[in-house]
Amino acid sequence: MTNETGRLAGKVAVVTGGGVGIGRAIAERFAAEGARVAIADIELHVGTFTPEGTFAAAQAVASGIGDNARAYALDVTKQESIDAMIAAVAADFGPITTLVNNAAVFNLAPIEEITREQYRFVFSVNVEGLLFTLQSVARHMIDNGTRGAIVNMASQAGRRGEALVGVYCASKAAVISLTQSAGLGLIKKGINVNGIAPGVVDTDMWDTVDGMFAKYEGLQPGEKKKQVGLAVPYGRMGRPNDLTGAAVFLASDDADYVVAQTLNVDGGNWMS
Repeated sequence: MTNETGRLAGKVAVVTGGGVGIGRAIAERFAAEGARVAIADIELHVGTFTPEGTFAAAQAVASGIGDNARAYALDVTKQESIDAMIAAVAADFGPITTLVNNAAVFNLAPIEEITREQYRFVFSVNVEGLLFTLQSVARHMIDNGTRGAIVNMASQAGRRGEALVGVYCASKAAVISLTQSAGLGLIKKGINVNGIAPGVVDTDMWDTVDGMFAKYEGLQPGEKKKQVGLAVPYGRMGRPNDLTGAAVFLASDDADYVVAQTLNVDGGNWMS
């Protein structure tokens, strides 16, 4: 049953990378707040640089939510996949009002070891995929006369450089910049674009990240994860649910006058 009095009642929201982790938490919270939610995720794993979640995971999340959520296959690196997802969501739920651009990938290597393949893959998902998903949904909103909201998931990594995480940091810095540019351009069309910069968040992906750091920093498994958690002023790593309040706010009418901003939700790790 739809929550007709929730903060997102009447909204039709797409959450990319919605199968697990932060995306899953946001999708579930949006549904609880009254939105109809399209949980979009990729169908196949792609080796070392696996996006967070799969289509099967998205289907499980949608099933858990009930009638107000459906899963949609989406590869943000392919325009035809983006277009098909938008058309399917609109046919099922009506015009899209809200997009959470959450799909992303991660890799790690010293500057002298970064390959063109690693660079291209991270930027194809985290920057190109985000931009053209945003563009396509914005066009859909404009065509339907919809006053909409777009929330881009950046990272505290986009606020600074890291010796081992140069490509990922650069990709998330680009997300913050694109959020500013898109926010300034699309507000004139009735579309509000903002972002969220999470800190370190305890998801399944962090087990992989921990192993990558262990390789290059000579650490034991679990040691890096423990270190970064202790370094958070709040006293622990973030949890996916810690991000959902900010996402609801930015997707809601309460954020109408917040434009082109990226909100840090990181337990105090970074101030800007």
